[in-house]
Amino acid sequence: TARDMAEFGVYAKDKGGKAAYLRDVSERMGLSADTSMAEPPNYLMSQLALQDNPLYLNVAVAELPHPFKTEHGCGMSLRGHGPQEFLTDTSLSEDAHFTARARFLTEEELSEVAYLGVADGVGSWREYGVDPRLFSKKLMQECHNIVLEAAAKSRQQGNDETRQRVSTPPTILAKAYERVKDENVIGSCTACVAMFDGVRHQLHFSNLGDSGIIVLRHIDSEVAGSLKRDREIARVDRKSDLRVAFVSQQQLTSFNHPFQLGWTGEELKHGDSSFKQPSDCCTSSIHVRRGDIVILATDGLYDNVDIDDITEIVLKWEQETGFIRGGDVLAREKRWEDGNSMTEASMLALPNLAQVLVDRARENSLDSTVDSPFAILAKENDIMWSGGMPDDCTVIAMHVVGRPPNTNNEELFDP
Repeated sequence: TARDMAEFGVYAKDKGGKAAYLRDVSERMGLSADTSMAEPPNYLMSQLALQDNPLYLNVAVAELPHPFKTEHGCGMSLRGHGPQEFLTDTSLSEDAHFTARARFLTEEELSEVAYLGVADGVGSWREYGVDPRLFSKKLMQECHNIVLEAAAKSRQQGNDETRQRVSTPPTILAKAYERVKDENVIGSCTACVAMFDGVRHQLHFSNLGDSGIIVLRHIDSEVAGSLKRDREIARVDRKSDLRVAFVSQQQLTSFNHPFQLGWTGEELKHGDSSFKQPSDCCTSSIHVRRGDIVILATDGLYDNVDIDDITEIVLKWEQETGFIRGGDVLAREKRWEDGNSMTEASMLALPNLAQVLVDRARENSLDSTVDSPFAILAKENDIMWSGGMPDDCTVIAMHVVGRPPNTNNEELFDP
C-alpha cells in the first residue's frame, strides 16, 4: 500500500520523538495543516533561504480512456469488447482534470501560483442511468472557476484586511463540491487538488480516494526525507540516484472501494451515506526542489504501473532529453550554476513523458501474463485477479525548474 511505501526503510529510532520525526520523516511525509513549529528543521531553514530564488513549474497532461469503452457502455473484458479497436476518444473518459496558473495580489506584490487537479468518476453509476462523467468533470470545472475568481478578487480589492487570500486546495475542493451539489449533479468521484507555490518551494495538496501524487528526486544516500536505498549495493554499481521522495496516501473503505465525494440528489445522514466530505481529505504540504519530477494521476496509472517502473520511465526520459547525463547529478548542478536551466527543452519534452506513462498504463492493463499492482493487492485481499486493470487514466506530469520559459509571460497565466 502507499502507507507501506511511505514507511519503507524507516527504523523505529528514526521516527521516535519530535526531533527524529522532523529530521528524518517530515520532509517526506509532510506536516498536517494544524501543525506549527517554533523552530523549523534544518532542511526548512535552507529552503527559506532560497525565497529570493523562486522555482517554476512546467506542466503536461496526457489521458486515455478505458480501452473497452464505447458510446453505449463499457465492456468488462477483452472478450466482451470484441474485435473492435480500443477506445482513444478522451471525451468518453470518466476521468477529469484541470490546470490553472493564477496571479494573486499579496502584500502589494503579485504572487504566481499553479493549481492542478484530477478526479475519477465512479463508473457504477451507469447501472442507475447516470452518466459517470458528469460529476467528475463538473467538480474539476468548478475548481478551475474558483481559482480564477479568487485570483481576480485579490487583484481588485484594495486593502490587506479585505483582500482575497491565496486559495488552498482543501478550500477549493470544498467550495467546488458545494457548487456541484447546488446544481444537482448526480454521481461521485475521487479527487486530488494540488497547489504549487514557487516562492516558498512548496507543493500543497488535498487527496480523497486512490488518485495521488508522487515526487521523484535525485538524492544522495544520506539525504533525509527520502526512502532509503539498499546500502549493500556499492555506489559505483547503482544505476541512478533518482528516488521516490514522497508518496501520497490512498484512502480506501475496503479493497477497490476508495473514499468518494458524491451526491444522490438529497442530503443523507452520515450513517446512511458512504460518501465522504472534503474535510476527510488527506491534506498535506511538502517541500520541492529544483529538478524534481512530480506525477499527479488517477488510479489508472498506479493500479497498472509499479512505482519503481514509473521511476525508470522518468529516468529514461531525463537521460534522453539531456537533463541528466549518465546519472551525473553534479554535472546538472554545474549546468544550473552556469545559467543553463533547459527550461524550454523541459517544456517541449514533458508532454512525451506524460504520454509514455499513460501508454504504459494501458499496455500493462491489457497484459494478462504479469500481475499489476492492482492484482497483487487483490490477492492480498483473497480476490483472485491476474494481470492488469483496464481503466481510464489521466497523468499530469510536472517538472520543477529554476527559470521561467523565454516566452510571453502573459501566455502562462489564466486571465
